[in-house]
Amino acid sequence: MTWTVEHACGHSSERDLSNRPADKRASFARWLATKDCTDCWKAARDGDRASKEEWLAAKRAEEAAAATAWARKFDMPPLEGPVKALDWGERCRHQLVTAAHTALVLEGAWDETDWARIEEQARAVTRAGWWIDQRDAEGADLPELLEAATDDDRGGTENPFR
Repeated sequence: MTWTVEHACGHSSERDLSNRPADKRASFARWLATKDCTDCWKAARDGDRASKEEWLAAKRAEEAAAATAWARKFDMPPLEGPVKALDWGERCRHQLVTAAHTALVLEGAWDETDWARIEEQARAVTRAGWWIDQRDAEGADLPELLEAATDDDRGGTENPFR
């Protein structure tokens, strides 16, 4: 029940197909021949994982730089919370507030005076976790979300779990 399979990568392997029904072994061996051998498949997967991780790290760095520049430009205070949540919270805040500005001011009927009130409310929410929790929200929902924020979400209170 051992079959020699010539893989698409050029390698061959011995495969025990005794656990397959007799009438399915040949077709399974043909299918295996269209795939890379286990070693080549693992090498490709690991290479893809490494390149994906590099791409993701570069994307996160780019997003973090954009969020930092935006926070400086619009005088947003630093966020509070666990160190590993700070960058993520900054990116989420940047994305949500800019999406809200687009939806409410650029595409909506708000003027800059209306927007200034929302911007002030956004400055008051300094808990990184709050911004992370809102990461999937629509920009147009930001005014309602900011109204729902609690005192724990706003700066000034000493909470070790921020």
